[in-house]
Amino acid sequence: MERRSFLGKAGVGAAIGSALAAPALVSAQGAQVRWRCSSGFPKALDTIFGAAEDVAKRVGEATGGKFQITVAPAGEIVPMPQAADAVAAGTVECSHTAAFYYVGKDPTWAFGSCIPFGMNFRQMNAWWMEGGGDKLFNDWLKPQGMRYILSGNTGAQMGGWFRKEIKTMEDVKGLKMRIPGLGGRLFQAAGAVPQQIPGGDIYPALERGTIDAAEWVGPYDDEKLGFNKVAKFYHYPGFWEGGAALGWLVNNKAWDSLSPEYRAIFWAAAKEANADMMAKYDARNAPALRRLIAGGTQVKPFPRPIMDEFYKLALPMYQDIGKENANFKRIYEHYTAFQKESVSWMRFTENTFDDFMAQALRN
Repeated sequence: MERRSFLGKAGVGAAIGSALAAPALVSAQGAQVRWRCSSGFPKALDTIFGAAEDVAKRVGEATGGKFQITVAPAGEIVPMPQAADAVAAGTVECSHTAAFYYVGKDPTWAFGSCIPFGMNFRQMNAWWMEGGGDKLFNDWLKPQGMRYILSGNTGAQMGGWFRKEIKTMEDVKGLKMRIPGLGGRLFQAAGAVPQQIPGGDIYPALERGTIDAAEWVGPYDDEKLGFNKVAKFYHYPGFWEGGAALGWLVNNKAWDSLSPEYRAIFWAAAKEANADMMAKYDARNAPALRRLIAGGTQVKPFPRPIMDEFYKLALPMYQDIGKENANFKRIYEHYTAFQKESVSWMRFTENTFDDFMAQALRN
């Protein structure tokens, strides 16, 4: 084919593509839609709170400002623990949150975020998007009048801030620790006293000594919240949050009232934010950790015997929950079967490569 002929045909093709795309965009701009989102996070955390703002911005841009989502920080419209009920009731159309905040309602909620000794970011994405996790979770959630659209992940988290170093399981007994989800139930099994406290309230509780320890996310967010000023020891890893996923809880009636174009735009924006949040944390956590260490923070690994003991506590905990909750049992079995396959694969590739590079770059 001659270059001139090729370019001419390519130009016609591009013009046709633009023309075909235009009606869909015009159609998507047909209706004015205003949604309110009650975030699960304080506004000061630009990465985790900002993920919802990113989706709102993208949806607004893609619809010419016709579909607007106003994002309110946790507590401004409803307290964080009540956000799921507010979405179900239609008080707000949506909430960008961590599903495991609601395990007190039903432990099955945890599978929308993470479980102790669960999957990492990539494994969770694979299970959710390709392994059937999305359908399993949303089939369970649908009767409650909501759907959950995955949108964000923190990656493997730090283990949190402690006034005293954790050296043995004895140090865990009686520990008053801010920790949500099934991680809290696991620490309770180890003798700790878990507390579920919204992000914005953790610092004063730690400062006053109301709690002895607190976990949040990782260096970037933790530095912003100032935990290093009121606790000296920073343990890792957060084995109860190996890849904490976030998502949009959306009222089903509000979702069904959207045009197909609006739904497609929202879905695409949520997926974009899912990748962006992880990229931001990966870029920002390393320099934040260096700053914390330079400021006197003592970064300590959980001793392997402690992690082994917690793992031994986790397995019977899941069995006990499954005996009482058929939905939890069904999803847990599916989730862990997928995890086992995924870990087996990554052992040959990601894990081996990462271990080598960590040693090579350190040397």
